[in-house]
Amino acid sequence: MINSMTGFGRERKILNNREIIVEVRSVNNRFCEFSCRTPRNYGYLDERLKGLFKSQITRGKVEVSVSIYKQEGADAEIAINKSIASGYINALRSVKDEFSLTDDLSLSSIMRLPDVFTVVKTEDDEEEIWRDVSEVANGALSLFLDMRKTEGAKLYDDVLSRLALIEENVTKIEDRSPKVNDEYRDRLFAKLQEVLQDTNIDEQRVLTEAAIFADKTAVDEETVRLRSHIAQFRGLLEAKEPIGRKLDFLVQELNREVNTIGSKCQDITITRMVVDMKAEIEKIREQIQNIE
Repeated sequence: MINSMTGFGRERKILNNREIIVEVRSVNNRFCEFSCRTPRNYGYLDERLKGLFKSQITRGKVEVSVSIYKQEGADAEIAINKSIASGYINALRSVKDEFSLTDDLSLSSIMRLPDVFTVVKTEDDEEEIWRDVSEVANGALSLFLDMRKTEGAKLYDDVLSRLALIEENVTKIEDRSPKVNDEYRDRLFAKLQEVLQDTNIDEQRVLTEAAIFADKTAVDEETVRLRSHIAQFRGLLEAKEPIGRKLDFLVQELNREVNTIGSKCQDITITRMVVDMKAEIEKIREQIQNIE
């Protein structure tokens, strides 16, 4: 089943005291174009995310956005500056006897002294962060791919219905084409009678002229190739690998055969069918621009 190149996925989780949000979106593009937006100091995630997403995506302009919010205090470590605390204690006790003070130093009193405690920022564990981000990114990627499949199913139904309309017109052209030759022969015979004012017309000459006309306007080969291209188109729509570029080539072939039929046939009824088929082919062309 085909996939659309348009999709969106978003996942949010709190892992190891970090809120991680990953969003992925894409629009159609001839190739796979990837861009990633990560917070400052997390640039090392870009290449890994690129590898993760491009392993599942072959075409489209893909944009990934990563947000990481640390919970307050989660990256801080409290340390006691023992040398400063010791200096405070020794200095206070050195004046205890001199000023007849009571030695009532306690932990709570030491805590209130400046610079006794220091806050140290812990270094990020890059591997741990990557494991957490990749877990969230895989969730977003799964939702993104699901949306692509859903959109692809809609494209599949639409393209199939248009192929059916084209095939219906091919059948009508095959039915109409022999009648066009008969009508031309009758018109030619009538014209010769009118011009020559004689009923003794060389029927063999009329038949020869009609045969030349039929040869010039024959579209049997084109209709056979059209049916073949339509069958290939349907087969590709069932393929599991990316098919967007192959479909683009087949659309060109469909258009070429229809144009040839239009240039050969000098019949208003067939001309109208050709116009209808070209309209359907153009709509198919627009649709496959969004197929992966």
